[in-house]
Amino acid sequence: MMLEPPSPSLLVVIVNYRTPQLTIDCLQSLQAEVKRHGNTRVVVVDNQSGDGSVTVLQDAIASHHWQEWVSLQALDTNGGFAAGNNAVIGPALKSAQPPDYIWLLNPDTVVRPGALKTLLAFLKLHPDVGIAGSRLEHLDGTPQYSAFRFHTIWSELDQGLRLGLVSKVLSRWILAPPIPEQAISTDWLAGASMMIRRQVFEQIGLLDDEFFMYYEEVDFCLRARRAAWTCWYVPDSRVVHLVGQSSGVTGAQATQQRRPQYWFDSRHRYFHKHHSHLYSVLTDLAWLGGYSLWQLRQFVQHKPQVDPPYLLQDFFCNSALIKGGQCRSGI
Repeated sequence: MMLEPPSPSLLVVIVNYRTPQLTIDCLQSLQAEVKRHGNTRVVVVDNQSGDGSVTVLQDAIASHHWQEWVSLQALDTNGGFAAGNNAVIGPALKSAQPPDYIWLLNPDTVVRPGALKTLLAFLKLHPDVGIAGSRLEHLDGTPQYSAFRFHTIWSELDQGLRLGLVSKVLSRWILAPPIPEQAISTDWLAGASMMIRRQVFEQIGLLDDEFFMYYEEVDFCLRARRAAWTCWYVPDSRVVHLVGQSSGVTGAQATQQRRPQYWFDSRHRYFHKHHSHLYSVLTDLAWLGGYSLWQLRQFVQHKPQVDPPYLLQDFFCNSALIKGGQCRSGI
């Protein structure tokens, strides 16, 4: 009698920072998925929340009897999203039995039934695919943009200008193309639900923890692309993403507070790491020029404010146009 091969091993990493209840909800949605697949372990990393998150999470794991498949790792410092993931992934890859796949999952997500199995099956069926990501959606099932193109001068112009006619002309370069209904190859995926083949890490290394938060998944997908690994959006894997709940940089909260310094630092690092200084200057000029025209149009046409306060000033102060950057204060 032929024995079935063992299920591929999966490591799920969830980085918590002051969102313990969201993390618990995420774990509850994962429970049935883990039981169906087996050979899965989940590690919750607390990024030095300092708000009692560790105790809350420990109590939840114990009260729900999740100890068999969930463990908690509390870090002494908050090095950001990439560093939090690396704290688990690095040792796991060096262990005697490294996982076949690693699933990066945000704490502000709720996993729909079958999401885990679908990503694993897709990667197993397509050995040339290094990274697979879920369809992210709102609670009502409305899809979110989660498959993107790499940033270029033209995408930055479009992001700043926000003019439909120009977006049509630049349709080949816009950052977020129309949301596809079928599985499709893409440049990069939102890191809220991204499953990665072990061999990708072995070939290109861990996430770049010089990115505190944001742009680390763009950087990782670009490095994977240059190492001949493809990246795919798999919409049959569905994950609810409570946008901005864990960071406040996106979602409703984003219009109420200034964009944090680490967003500008990450953007600056991405363009300088992968492009020339001249290219970085040109991308900043493209965004600044486009956004200035958008603000003029916003004023003349009485359009509502949809951006964080002081965005133009903060962007300019952190642009490649200013030597050393970071000229704003009080943040």
